[in-house]
Amino acid sequence: MKQQTLNGEFTVKGKGLHTGLEIEAIFLPAPENHGYKFQRVDLPDEPTIDALAENVTETERGTVISRGDVRISTIEHALAALYASGIDNCLIKLNAPELPILDGSAEKYMEEIDRVGLCEQNADKNFYVVKHKIEVRDEQTGAHLTVLPDSDFSVDAMISYNSPVLSNQYARLENMAEFRTEIASSRTFVFVREVEALLQANLIKGGDLDNAIVIYDRKLPQEKLDHIADLIGVPHKEVSDFGYINNRPLEFENEPARHKLLDVLGDVALIGRPIKGRIIACCPGHKINTTFAKQIRKEIQRQELQAPSYNPSVEPLMDINAIREHLPHRYPMLLVDKIIDRGESFIVGVKNVTVNEPFFQGHFPQEPVMPGVLLVEAMAQTGGLLVLGTVTDPERYSTYFMKIDNVKFRQKVVPGDTLLFHVSFLTPLRRGCALMKGVAFVGDRVVCECEFMAQIVKNK
Repeated sequence: MKQQTLNGEFTVKGKGLHTGLEIEAIFLPAPENHGYKFQRVDLPDEPTIDALAENVTETERGTVISRGDVRISTIEHALAALYASGIDNCLIKLNAPELPILDGSAEKYMEEIDRVGLCEQNADKNFYVVKHKIEVRDEQTGAHLTVLPDSDFSVDAMISYNSPVLSNQYARLENMAEFRTEIASSRTFVFVREVEALLQANLIKGGDLDNAIVIYDRKLPQEKLDHIADLIGVPHKEVSDFGYINNRPLEFENEPARHKLLDVLGDVALIGRPIKGRIIACCPGHKINTTFAKQIRKEIQRQELQAPSYNPSVEPLMDINAIREHLPHRYPMLLVDKIIDRGESFIVGVKNVTVNEPFFQGHFPQEPVMPGVLLVEAMAQTGGLLVLGTVTDPERYSTYFMKIDNVKFRQKVVPGDTLLFHVSFLTPLRRGCALMKGVAFVGDRVVCECEFMAQIVKNK
């Protein structure tokens, strides 16, 4: 799958939920591997902030990212729309410290994305594949978020409040294609009993009955209700029964739970990569969502390239016979058993290491260890298959080493290990020369990595 960006720019305008300011946000296409970035065009030098979890500084009634004194809040609805639409790269220019709240949902963003369309780019998508159960908990609130391995992405969200109006609700997004119709229009919500305290905390200055679901679940005298209405600048409203007091009825019976699911998507987008996994969120909120995103970001920063997934029962793209047709190497120097994945800029090979390898007789008799130079050679052979895939009649060409740089051996390889080689182009192929990076894994652990240059030559 390829990365995507917007096919054109669009603008949304409206007031900010917390500042009450009139705001303009311009969404623009961005180049490959750009990610999501916000730019404050109202400030000197127009500073930019990456929408990544490590930049999250506050989570009270919205997700806030900061860099120094520059901050941007209420980013989750826009990010949810971009993430659900499969957009990898986008620049958002803002003239204020937050995005407009619009109607409290992601509906307007989705409408604009649908209008301008998407543009496929050349770079491959870089998924974060969940390979084992990951769980984060907030012991104070009881909220927890669990992620399980899955072949695709899905979310289950469960909420629970001590309220006669909104108690327990559940929402599910099984397929991202359903976000547009099932989740995007779900609005944020607030309890009437919380409004005054939020205003005293310098929040929700732009809140009204049109951009949030307002829940009345605790008896208050009419004078108190009128006072709250005056504080947020809305007309007085006579309320006698518990319930939702919005001007617009609920979109869905479980709209609050659907909105919490929307928030999960927006905060998960801060990982910076699309996910393959199933999220189960119990009482989610921006704090627990971004805690999870930060945990994944630390893993990505520790090991930029994730180990490829390998299922031995799946038919390979190239078996040993196909490899022999492309590479001139033969026993004992053919060090790739099969190719299991391939894109325009990368390839994944497999080498099963057995005690019968001839080099183990002398390296070393009492402690068999695969020589590091052969790890590099195996990656180079895998890279050769990547390069040969760019020409017609690959059997008429050979590839030769020109340079090896930045070789690192991190762990020994022994009989019984299964090596996975991920080799990718660092630069486009030019004049028959390819600059590549290879990483060798055993399980999820990197055992060797290097950069190398190879030349493709037509056989005489």
